[in-house]
Amino acid sequence: MFFTPSTIAAAAIFFTATSVSAGRRLGKRCTGTISSLSDVSAAVECTTITINAFTVPAGEQFLLDLADGTTVNVEGDVTFAFSEWAGPLFEIEGSGVTFNGNGYTFNGNGPSYWDGLGSNGGVTKPKFMKVKNSGVFKNLIVLNSPEQAFSIGNDDPLTIDGITVDDSAGDATNSASDGLPAGHNTDGFDVSASNVVIQNSIVKNQDDCLAINKGSNITFQNNQCSGGHGISIGSITSDVTVSDINILNNKVSNSVNCLRIKMDADASGSTVSDITYTGNACTTITGYGVLIDQSYPDTLGTPGTGVILTNVEFTSGNTVSVSSGADEVDVNCGSGACTGTWNWSGLTTSGGDAGKINYSGITGYPNSGTVTTTKTSTTTSKTSTTTTKATTTTTSTTKATTTTTTTTKATTTSTTATSTATGTVAEYYQCGGTLYSTVKTLAII
Repeated sequence: MFFTPSTIAAAAIFFTATSVSAGRRLGKRCTGTISSLSDVSAAVECTTITINAFTVPAGEQFLLDLADGTTVNVEGDVTFAFSEWAGPLFEIEGSGVTFNGNGYTFNGNGPSYWDGLGSNGGVTKPKFMKVKNSGVFKNLIVLNSPEQAFSIGNDDPLTIDGITVDDSAGDATNSASDGLPAGHNTDGFDVSASNVVIQNSIVKNQDDCLAINKGSNITFQNNQCSGGHGISIGSITSDVTVSDINILNNKVSNSVNCLRIKMDADASGSTVSDITYTGNACTTITGYGVLIDQSYPDTLGTPGTGVILTNVEFTSGNTVSVSSGADEVDVNCGSGACTGTWNWSGLTTSGGDAGKINYSGITGYPNSGTVTTTKTSTTTSKTSTTTTKATTTTTSTTKATTTTTTTTKATTTSTTATSTATGTVAEYYQCGGTLYSTVKTLAII
């Protein structure tokens, strides 16, 4: 076959055009309106979409698979009817998307699900918001998440801005929660993605405000977290990488923890590196101000060595104020698993016990460079499911305290060694889908 210059040029244009459009979805220049799920399939063909107020039927998903460059404007509240299923209730996909909630609310109907167990049992609870688009997602109120509020899983650049996650109603008990807060596993933002910025947002919940499970180039800045477990990296499982994380100018209050890196004791083949904290303020922290722990799901148990942790920095302006009896800083590294020199000159702590640091590579912090000890050492086992009501038996001596706690959902045995003890305080910690109970023995001096 003979090819002329014109046919070769035409072929080149064809293949170039094909390669540019491959993997992309081009929409129509029209406006689609969604007032029920039946409107979605036609609306997503357009590059401008308006969402009006409506109720998503029970057990159905509100899925937006959008064309490139689509703009979505929410113009009314959306409520998700109750049904026991895994979810997610809402999912969004697309490239270069702008989603503007305009201050309206997506209501997950959490109180209909909450039983104090989260994902550990009881009612099957759906995850709420799965965000897989690149672009901007902003100005939405996410109310009453059955479980995790946001799951983020796209490596193309995404900015989440001006979101309110309000699960504060889950702080109260209900008839199914056996005296515990009814909301559980209500993480604000679970991130398994790269190139993500989360900013100017508010989270009121009963679990992690932020949990970074994997990814790189992630910034969490100018956010407010209250009521939960603070800002977390992890838990880190096997064969994942977390790097280039910036935690900037956030406020954490009335929480169990403030700033935490949690690594599974049995994890292997993972690395966490280049974590920078700047300008964060923590107040009324009841458990641990800064907690870096390679023994998860235990707290300050026997650390593993399969996650290599490098370059954790507190650069400037980080203030951590904990409640009396809480630990200001604990670092629990496995042998050889923490590496490098960590500059902590930008960290100031106050209010509680000093805590324990077992890594000598930290500089600039008053208790760094040497191994310190605390009054408290806690080992927490995973729980097993039972159906009995809660009973607690506690025996104390001046040398050790052994506490066995049985709840309607879990049986946990925790042994706490201490030099002086006059009482025990049970605390419940949850992340990663399993309920753990620890008993922290407080010394009165």
